[in-house]
Parts: sequence; C-alpha cells; structure tokens
Amino acid sequence: MAEKKLFLLDGHALAYRAHLSFPARPLINSKGWNTSAVTGFVNTLWDLMQNEKPTHLAVSFDLSGPTFRHVMYPEYKAQREEQPEDISFALP
Repeated sequence: MAEKKLFLLDGHALAYRAHLSFPARPLINSKGWNTSAVTGFVNTLWDLMQNEKPTHLAVSFDLSGPTFRHVMYPEYKAQREEQPEDISFALP
C-alpha cells in the first residue's frame, strides 16, 4: 500500500504571501486587475502537487466575518492592517 500524504494549507496566508511577493512589479492582466495573489497561489499549489504528490489536500480560507476567536478574544487581529484591496478583489 502506498504511503498517504496529507497537506493542509492556509489558503489566505498563501494568497497574501503571493500578493506581497511582487511588490515592485505586480502581475496585472489585460483588464488591469492585479492577479498576483491568485497566480502565486495557483503556482504554489501546482508546485506542491507536482513535487510532493499528495494523496490528500485541503485548503481553508478565512471567513469574511467574525469567528469564535473574536468572541473569545476581542483583540484578535486588532493590530493587523486592513487587507489590501487587490486581495479582496481577487478573493471575493
């Protein structure tokens, strides 16, 4: 029986990282949209699938509204800057 490989990915963190990896020359499509977050995310996912060959893969994204963490700790993410508009547009 082949070894099973499970990867759990923080989708929002990957997209954010991808967006920030092109600060001087963001990836802009023919409509003028910044596609850095989506392109970087897909490239990372593709690379992972090709090189690591997972048998199972799950990606989770942050919810748009408050979660149980905000109820338990009101200061959760209180110091974090607002998400860049390009990411919000790319990941509605």
